[in-house]
Amino acid sequence: MTSLSAAALHWATPDGRPVLGGIDVHLSRERIGLVGRNGVGKTTLLRILSGDLTATSGKVVVDGRVSVMRQEVRAYAGETIADMFGVADALGVLGRAENGVADLDELADADWTLEERIGEALDRVQLKARATTALASLSGGQRTRAAIAAAIFDHPDFLLLDEPTNNLDRDGREALLRLVEDWTDGLLVVSHDRELLERMDAIVELTTLGATRYGGDWSQYRERKAVELEAARSDLAHAQKRRAEVGRKVQAAAERKQRRDAAGSRKASRGDMPRILIGARRNAAEASGGSGQRLGERLAGEAAETVAAAQARIEILQELSIVLPPTGLHAERRVLEMHDVAAGYQSNDPLIEHVDLEIVGPERIAITGPNGAGKSTLLKLVSGELLPLSGQVRLGVTAAVIDQHVAFLDPAASILDNFRRLNPDSDENSCRAVLAGFLFRADAALQIVGTLSGGQMLRAGLACRLGGPRPPKLLILDEPTNHLDLDSIHAVEAALQAYDGALLVVSHDETFLTNISIGRRIVLDVGYRASSAHRA
Repeated sequence: MTSLSAAALHWATPDGRPVLGGIDVHLSRERIGLVGRNGVGKTTLLRILSGDLTATSGKVVVDGRVSVMRQEVRAYAGETIADMFGVADALGVLGRAENGVADLDELADADWTLEERIGEALDRVQLKARATTALASLSGGQRTRAAIAAAIFDHPDFLLLDEPTNNLDRDGREALLRLVEDWTDGLLVVSHDRELLERMDAIVELTTLGATRYGGDWSQYRERKAVELEAARSDLAHAQKRRAEVGRKVQAAAERKQRRDAAGSRKASRGDMPRILIGARRNAAEASGGSGQRLGERLAGEAAETVAAAQARIEILQELSIVLPPTGLHAERRVLEMHDVAAGYQSNDPLIEHVDLEIVGPERIAITGPNGAGKSTLLKLVSGELLPLSGQVRLGVTAAVIDQHVAFLDPAASILDNFRRLNPDSDENSCRAVLAGFLFRADAALQIVGTLSGGQMLRAGLACRLGGPRPPKLLILDEPTNHLDLDSIHAVEAALQAYDGALLVVSHDETFLTNISIGRRIVLDVGYRASSAHRA
């Protein structure tokens, strides 16, 4: 029977920072969701299981073929879907065969079903493209679909997916859900998407304490986790109470001994006790005192060990707390004006046309639509990164863009240095205080950005853009929940609820849009290449 197992895995960063410690995982023909906080090592574990990374110690045993879809799907110049599938050379042979220039060896090895099988894989993720389609011409969500198709192309025994719903529109998510529901081999998926996790046969939670398996889907995992945490907290409270009781008893015994010794000393000082008896009592008191002290130390040590064991069952999780200063945006301030705007990357082929949009005061607007409709293009117009092909764009307030790739951060610099660069008016104490609120306390603020996980990097970007003394009056967010764990998403939702500036958000996460009180939507349609707006 095929299986994928890891035992006693340890891995540390090149500078010695431990990430994984003593991890045990076993995967057979089942669907497992891997969950955990940002930075706990989920992607690292997938890379070790797939063979992309070597563990510091431990063992991985693979019986079967493994395929992985990585979290970052990059498009390099000239790269096509065929390159992503790893079949560019094989397709070249078919092309030469069709033109009558292939040699006999090539014809003998030609895979005449290749194009059909590529089409079948693309159909499973509902991506209308060809093997020769350039990756650079695809949107982020379309590239994600292509990467999933490439991962399933050769029908692996074990499919490893790292945040597969990132960038996917509604149709893409539904296609992925159907694929997962129909998958009969081994599947290990890292995700914070609750809708996807409900399709799992088991959940593996990765924490700083190790990997714990829970049978059932996401809802069953949450129920069992709540019961376990409550029991662990009860055990810890009992252990702490027992330690306090032992401490009081030891202290009381010591005080009684002190009183007896003091009484004996006073009696001896009056001279009415024979010297030999004084010596005998002194020796007995010393023996009794030493025995009592050793007993007290043993009981206190046992109580402390019980408390430590109880604490070990509860991962100490710091809460993310994002507090944004007021922007002072007036309710009638004209934030943005766009009139009959067309935009794109080729002057004769605009991606969006006839866009009219006004934002006044602290409005909250979502841009929605399928992958490839031009949502990110519209954000680039607003921020000034892209000039319109026609029409006018006027931005009347300070604005900041935070995209899922956090491109404004210097990957070679530390989080603290990036914060100082982007907020030059903040002093050392202010920088540290803000970063601590985003869970980058003490030395964690000195981490190099390029070494962070996707979720940590996005959290660092939020800190650097939003934590300064003068936050932007318009906040532009492009898929802000991608890579974030659920606890971080909840914290970001709470912060944006309290934000008093204007919001312009691209997101396919309907729960997120509801929780940040979106009031209006701009719907982009690929077929008509026009935008329409309506109240949410």
